[in-house]
Amino acid sequence: MDQPLGRLSDPFPPEDAYVICLLLREHPNTSYWESGRQVSAASLRAGDITIHDLKREPLVLVDKPMHLLKLYLPRTALDALADDANVPRIEELRYDPGVGVADETVKNLGLSLLPAVRAPDQVSRLFMDHLTLGLGAHVAQTYGGMQVHSKPIQGGLAPWQEKRSKEMLASELTGATPLSEIALACGLSVSHFSRAFRRSAGLAPHAWLLHARIEAAKAMLREREASLSMIALACGFADQSHFTRVFTRRVGLSPGAWRKYLAG
Repeated sequence: MDQPLGRLSDPFPPEDAYVICLLLREHPNTSYWESGRQVSAASLRAGDITIHDLKREPLVLVDKPMHLLKLYLPRTALDALADDANVPRIEELRYDPGVGVADETVKNLGLSLLPAVRAPDQVSRLFMDHLTLGLGAHVAQTYGGMQVHSKPIQGGLAPWQEKRSKEMLASELTGATPLSEIALACGLSVSHFSRAFRRSAGLAPHAWLLHARIEAAKAMLREREASLSMIALACGFADQSHFTRVFTRRVGLSPGAWRKYLAG
């Protein structure tokens, strides 16, 4: 928001959920309100995060330009994380109202999400699932006190689970299949499946999918019949430009140059 409102922000609908704000620019002397009264006036630095309980009707005086990333975390997600880890559900997140916290994990995960916000058609659902799962778990443990005593995964997926999950991933190269759906098909929780898949395949699910996209593209390039734009769409890329950028970064040659190299 480059043009300040000069008034309090519009209220969120009250609900059992939190908003985590990652400040992308400095915001000095920020007047913050909860439940109808001002509770703080703190200076926020770029890279800080603030936590807001939507049950408390959070508001901020928007008298300066603001640039931030808002991350929505409903109670249902926090409960699902605890149930998944087989630990007690947390009651509330602990935070100082309106006060910024330097949290490198949320900062780095948030910055990793920015490309997805700017170009959502170029990011797979699996990648978003992977980041948001990690973000939610970090917040639940760091600010909710959720204790996770996960046992080390001694083995990976069973052969049938690995085969089934890879088939599901490869059948939708756009990455549109939710991680939860694949985990359910394997009879595992999302976090257990993610760890076991990495142990079996050597890559996280979204990274394995990207590898599968590149291999599928190489197979089509070898056939020399399809255009680059057709290959891009068939292999789950947003468009030819997206395909060329990712392929070049992973292979070291553009798709066109790689095809010419095969031809000698």
